[in-house]
Amino acid sequence: MTDDQTLEEIRQRKLEELRDRAAGEEPADPARESPAEPIHVNGSTELDDTVAEHDVVLVDFYADWCGPCQMLEPVVETIAAETDAAVAKVDIDANQQLAAQYNVRGVPTLVLFSDGQPAEQLVGMQQEGQLRSLVGKYT
Repeated sequence: MTDDQTLEEIRQRKLEELRDRAAGEEPADPARESPAEPIHVNGSTELDDTVAEHDVVLVDFYADWCGPCQMLEPVVETIAAETDAAVAKVDIDANQQLAAQYNVRGVPTLVLFSDGQPAEQLVGMQQEGQLRSLVGKYT
């Protein structure tokens, strides 16, 4: 991201806050906003913290050696950037116990958390439209 893009995002956020104040609304809590990029998670504590911090979290259990996982990566990056869901990525090779905890038997596996609880699980390559629709059901 360039400095110009960062400045433009800050300007847009401030403009929205000013409009909200003028309309008598509370500004959005920036701590509750979903990050625009996937969060790399190591261990169950980090995953629990991420799920607790955001209302809707799409967790991508992946492996570096997995072809479909590599094909899915730009899709989950787009979901992170363009939806209200946070996206977390969990490397199953580095987090085998965490993957087992969520019954990950194949990769990629996507687990959608809503309000701190697992709500949906998808296995295999997914289309962007399908993921947008899934996230939309919970946001």
